[in-house]
Amino acid sequence: MNAIATTAPSSTSALVHPSIHPDERAAREELAACYRVFAMLGWTEMIYNHITVRLPDSVTGGEKQFLINPFGLHYSEVTASNLVKIDLQGKVLDGSPYPVNPAGFTVHAAIHDGLEGAHCVMHTHTTAGVAVACLQGGLQQTNFYTAQLHDMVAYHDFEGITIHADEGPRLLKSIGERNAVILRNHGLLAWGQTLPQTFAILWTLQRACEIQMATFSMGQAIPVSEEIARRCTRDALQFSPEHGAGQDVFNALVRQVDRIDPSYRN
Repeated sequence: MNAIATTAPSSTSALVHPSIHPDERAAREELAACYRVFAMLGWTEMIYNHITVRLPDSVTGGEKQFLINPFGLHYSEVTASNLVKIDLQGKVLDGSPYPVNPAGFTVHAAIHDGLEGAHCVMHTHTTAGVAVACLQGGLQQTNFYTAQLHDMVAYHDFEGITIHADEGPRLLKSIGERNAVILRNHGLLAWGQTLPQTFAILWTLQRACEIQMATFSMGQAIPVSEEIARRCTRDALQFSPEHGAGQDVFNALVRQVDRIDPSYRN
């Protein structure tokens, strides 16, 4: 979600957190790793878009606080220490010198606040995702990946750059309880109970869009029936906490990132 914010510091050096709670440290490392995974996959939009994680009550004492990327840094520059801790109003809570993109905390805060299970929220502007979001009819049930998202995809109509808090209730109404979201004319969004689960949902949605874009460029697609799609979604266990909810896939990608550049842990 692109918007203009104040200029970020030119340095990418990490902030110092002398007495950080171990649960916050773990959340920071996992989120920073995810930003590097997105960079590795090419799911970046210059310095824009966001992945956010709500901090556990063990850290916040029950207050709703979350971590977001420092505005002005590329995803490949995000580290555990330079992530910014903010509240639902976008107020910086950890003394970070970095600004926060208003289009980031407005939408993400609405979801973290309004959906009980929204521990993590991810948003992208990938070419395939935006293309399908701009397509009349949106995502169509014509491939292996769309069949795993039966009755899981919500749509929200485009209202412009997402910096106005009054859009939040309408967004929540559009989402309902569906974890995969297509923001019409805009891009993709996913939310989940854990970061790996959210990643698994977004990855499946992204792949569905990529395959649809490739298929439609060649001609008419073969539809997948409702019965088969329901069965595929039931049989696809990658989103289920009882079957790891994407943790094994995410761990494999983090190992790739570690071989390339483990500095996100700093």
